[in-house]
Amino acid sequence: MTYKITGLSPELAERFEVATAEELSALGAVQMTATSKPGFPCRISLEDAEVGEKVILFHHTSHDVDSPYRSSYAIFARTGLTASAQFTDMVPPVFEGRPLGMRAFGEDAMLKTAILALSGEADRSIRELFELDEVAYIDVHNAAHGCFFRAGGEV
Repeated sequence: MTYKITGLSPELAERFEVATAEELSALGAVQMTATSKPGFPCRISLEDAEVGEKVILFHHTSHDVDSPYRSSYAIFARTGLTASAQFTDMVPPVFEGRPLGMRAFGEDAMLKTAILALSGEADRSIRELFELDEVAYIDVHNAAHGCFFRAGGEV
C-alpha cells in the first residue's frame, strides 16, 4: 500500500501574511512566536517551526464532510511558504516524538476504526489501517493537543 501525506495549501495562510493584529483578531487568528521545538507544528510544511519563528494560529475545518464526523480545530501555519510539503510512503518530521490519534474513514466519511500510535509507530500504523478495505483516508491528530494531518492511500 502506497500512502501520501500532503501539507495544506500555502494559500490558506496568505490572508494572514500582511494582516494587522486587529485584522487577525477579526479573522479569529493570532500571530505567535515559537518558543520551543517541537511545539508549533506547521500544517503547510509539516515541520515544527524553529524557536523564534513567527507562526499564525487559526481555526481550520480539517474534516470538511457531510457527516457527523465533520471536525475543526486550531492549527499553526508559517506564512510566506510557496508549496505544500509532500511525503510518499514516509511520515513527515512533525509526526516524530508525538503520540498520534489515527481516525480511519471510509469513502462515506464515516469512521471505520481508530488507533493510537505512539512515538515511532506512525508509518506502521498507517500501513495497517490502509490494509482494511473500508479505509479510504486517515485523519491523524496530535493526541495531546489535537492538531490534525491527513494521510491518503494509493497515490
